[in-house]
Amino acid sequence: MQKNQIVELEITDLSYEAMGVAHYEGMTIFVNNALPGEIVKAKILKVKKRFAFAKIEKIIKESPDRVNVKLNQWVQTGLASLAHIKYDKQLEFKRNQVVNLLHKAGLDEIKVNQTLASPEETGYRNKAQVPVREVKGQLEIGFFRRHSHDLVPLTNFFTTDPEIDRVLAAVRDILRKYKVPAYDELHHKGEVRYLDVRRSKATGEIMVILVCLHQDFPQIMEVAAEISQIKDVTSLILNHNPKKTNVILGKDDYVVFGEDHITDKIGDVKFRISPKSFFQINSLQTPRLYQLAIDKANLKPSDVVIDAYSGIGTIGLSVAKHVKAVRGMETVKDAVKDANANAKLNGIDNAQYVVGKAEEVMPRWANEGLKTDVIFVDPPRKGLTPEFIKAAVATKPKKVVYISCNPATQVRDLQLFMKQGYSFNEVSPVDMFPQTPHVESVAVLTKD
Repeated sequence: MQKNQIVELEITDLSYEAMGVAHYEGMTIFVNNALPGEIVKAKILKVKKRFAFAKIEKIIKESPDRVNVKLNQWVQTGLASLAHIKYDKQLEFKRNQVVNLLHKAGLDEIKVNQTLASPEETGYRNKAQVPVREVKGQLEIGFFRRHSHDLVPLTNFFTTDPEIDRVLAAVRDILRKYKVPAYDELHHKGEVRYLDVRRSKATGEIMVILVCLHQDFPQIMEVAAEISQIKDVTSLILNHNPKKTNVILGKDDYVVFGEDHITDKIGDVKFRISPKSFFQINSLQTPRLYQLAIDKANLKPSDVVIDAYSGIGTIGLSVAKHVKAVRGMETVKDAVKDANANAKLNGIDNAQYVVGKAEEVMPRWANEGLKTDVIFVDPPRKGLTPEFIKAAVATKPKKVVYISCNPATQVRDLQLFMKQGYSFNEVSPVDMFPQTPHVESVAVLTKD
C-alpha cells in the first residue's frame, strides 16, 4: 500500500476517535468522516506498518445514519468530529465505548445504561479557547486542522454558545482594526496567541481573555475601549504567556477592566469563575450529571463526604445539602480559595476546602479521626494514581463515586478498587460533549 493510492473500502466499525474502520489486504485503514455500512473510494494519506489513514474521495454507498454537514471544517478540525452522525447514533457510539472497554477487562456482567442525552446538541459550550494566527496576511481565529498546526479560519464554532461566537468575531475585528499582530508560532513573535471567552448561562456575563506573548502591547487601551462596548462583555483579562509551549494559558492574569470573575450556576448553587477555574463546559447537562451521581450514591443526611480533585467546589457544594459534611482538597491554591468563597456565597456552612494532594490529605484526616462515608472523585483524563487509590481505601469509605471524562482510565481504576474489596454493578454514560467522541461516565463502588 502506498501514499495517494485510491482504494475501495467497506467501513465495518468506528474507532474510539470516530474514524471509520476498514480492512484491506491485511491492513487496517482508518478513514476520516466515514461511517459503518458505507462503501467508499478513499485516498491513502499515511501508511504505517500495520495500518494506514485515508480520506474519502467518493461515497459509493451512504449510511442512513449520516448527517450531511454544510460546514465540513467542524469535522476536519476535530472540533465536532461526530457532526456527520445522527444524534441517537452518537449516544449509541458513546455507550459502546464503555461496553467495549468493560468487555476487554473481562467485566461483561456490568450493566451499561443508555447514554444520558444532552439538553442541547449544539451551541452548548460555555467557554471557547481559539487560536489566533495570521493566514494569507490577515489575523484570523479558527481551529487547527486535525494532526496539524494549520489554522482553518472559523467564526461559527457549532458546539459553542452562539453568544460566544458573536463575541469572538467582534474581538477578531477589533484586533484587525488596530493591527494587533497575531502570534507567529514558528518564530515565537507577534502578540495575541489565543482568545479565551467564557459566558455564564445563568447571568449572561461574558469574560474575554486575551492570551498574549507580552504583558502589554501598544494598542491595548484602544482595543480594551472597543471590547468594553461589545454587548454583555463584563470583563477583559490579559493573560501573559511568554513561553514557547502548547499550553494555552500563562501563569499571570491582569484585569484590564471589569471584575476578575463571572458568576454561573449549577442547579441552584452559584459559582464564581475566574480565568483559570475549571468549570464544566455544558451548563445545562452538568446539573443532570451531578444529580445522577447523587442519586446513584444514595446519600444519607448523616454522611461525611470527601470531594477529591475538588476544583472550585462544583461537586462538593452541589452535594452539601444532602449530607452532614463535605471536606475537599485541591492542589491549585486559587481553586481552593474560590471553593471556600463559593461555599460562603451560597451560605453553605458544612463544606470546607484545603490545599494539598489527596494522597497526603486523606490519610492525615483519617489519623485525625475523620470518618468518611463517601468519596467523590472527578479526576483529569489520566485518571487516578495507585497512591490515590491506596489512600482512599485507607479512609475506609462505604462508597466511592467515580465521575470520569475518560472511560478507559476509569475502567482501569475500577479494577484496582476491586482488588481492594470494592465492587460495582453498573456504569452510566453521560453525553457532556455532543458532536465529539468524548463521553463522561459515572460508577459507584461499594465495599463488599
